Amino acid sequence: MSPQLAAAFELLPEYLGWHVLLSVSALALGLAISLPLAVAASRSPRLRWPVLALASLIQTIPSLALLALFYPLLLALSAVSEAVLGRGFSALGFLPSLLALTLYSILPILRNGVTGITGVDPAISEAADGVGMTGRQKLIQVELPLAAPVIMAGVRTAAVWTIGAATLSTPVGQTSLGNYIFAGLQTENWVSVLFGCAAAAILAMTTDQLLGLVETGLRTRRRSLVLAGLAALLVGAAAAMLPLASFGRPAAYVVGAKNFSEQYILAALMAERLERTGAQVERKENLGSSVAYRALSAGEIDVYVDYTGTLWTSVLGRTDNPGRAAILAGLTAELKKRDGVVVLGSLGFENAYAFAMRADRAKALGVTSLDDLAREARNLTLGTDVEFLSRPEWKAVDAAYDLTFKAERSFQPTFMYRALGSGEADVISAFSSDGRIAADKLVVLSDPRGAIPPYDAVILVSPKRAQDRRLLDALQPLVGAVSVEAMRAANYSVDRDTGKVTPAEAARALSLP
Repeated sequence: MSPQLAAAFELLPEYLGWHVLLSVSALALGLAISLPLAVAASRSPRLRWPVLALASLIQTIPSLALLALFYPLLLALSAVSEAVLGRGFSALGFLPSLLALTLYSILPILRNGVTGITGVDPAISEAADGVGMTGRQKLIQVELPLAAPVIMAGVRTAAVWTIGAATLSTPVGQTSLGNYIFAGLQTENWVSVLFGCAAAAILAMTTDQLLGLVETGLRTRRRSLVLAGLAALLVGAAAAMLPLASFGRPAAYVVGAKNFSEQYILAALMAERLERTGAQVERKENLGSSVAYRALSAGEIDVYVDYTGTLWTSVLGRTDNPGRAAILAGLTAELKKRDGVVVLGSLGFENAYAFAMRADRAKALGVTSLDDLAREARNLTLGTDVEFLSRPEWKAVDAAYDLTFKAERSFQPTFMYRALGSGEADVISAFSSDGRIAADKLVVLSDPRGAIPPYDAVILVSPKRAQDRRLLDALQPLVGAVSVEAMRAANYSVDRDTGKVTPAEAARALSLP
């Protein structure tokens, strides 16, 4: 067995357990909401249209967007709860995922429930009225049993949708089979991607077949099939979730990371140093920039690495560029004053946005700076990561150089470099600490007008850990200890096509004290 496959199997009990727990919880909550609504809608044509229309509208929202939207909403509610009741709740991870997936599961159950109940033969309904059944008795003893196969078909659809959409809960901090997919895509670990896809597909297909057994039993009035299907579902779900009970007490520290290789490496580096002290550490990876900082300031995660330029523009909303030292000093003071966030210090390297081109393409066009790029931009395609075009940094660069491209395309960071190599993009918003710049012999364009701010990598500590000596003492030796050359080598060891290593192995290879 290959090391990558062995590593994937090692993580399976945790990832599968959380995925099943999330899916089962969302489906159960969806059933609890949908069935009463289906009964009410089947009784009232006036209620039926708005209820089904609202459920359909929710279904049109992309599941990833629905997951992301719940986080800031819950964060605000948690702050209110803290102020009123003296205690908040976690807005990251399980809760936003549960609520979003519950909403996503409602439509098929609700629609099939209404169809099944209203589709009962009127003659049967009249017969029930004729023998003196009350409305409740008719519903329980006649309508629901006859509608059950149709309702179960909706449950099957909802279950498959929920299991599939649960893989998208990773960016809001919930562990699932999606962890394989998101991390694998960023590091081009295709074994991990395929393993995650296969595990999710097998889980969905198995669940669908067992629910199909229940549906067949209801349709043919064979109680044994219904009991067999339900028993297999219960035993399977319990077996999948059982490993979660063995994880013991909650992790003492939560280390966050954004969604690219360098962040995985640095998260592994910090987690390993905390584990040396005997602490239990949990990692929440693949977080978006704004989600990561909000989670830290709210105490949802304890520590992560961010970049001064990102914090200066996106968090503080600053558009000026007073220089590297001034930005670091200003951030340290302002984040502490405003949010209680501690800037422990710079790791010692900068990972700035850097516009890059293939050397042959840049030479042919005579492009060495962003001023030169502005002259040629109308004939070129810009490739960026998925965040860049909506960030203040891009607005500042665009305002300084008036860059108007023929086309602008967004990619995950790994595929952005691939697009440049294949000619699908002529210039990309690269990262200065990325080892692929040197490996692919890319030309980094100069920024003569100073539109791009500095991006020193800094360790951020949450307000609740600001005085935690165990954490501070474990991570303080990292300040100033990582050179840009070392970080480029570590990044490239994870991103290269052959001889890849895991982020944890790359972190250990940094050989820090």
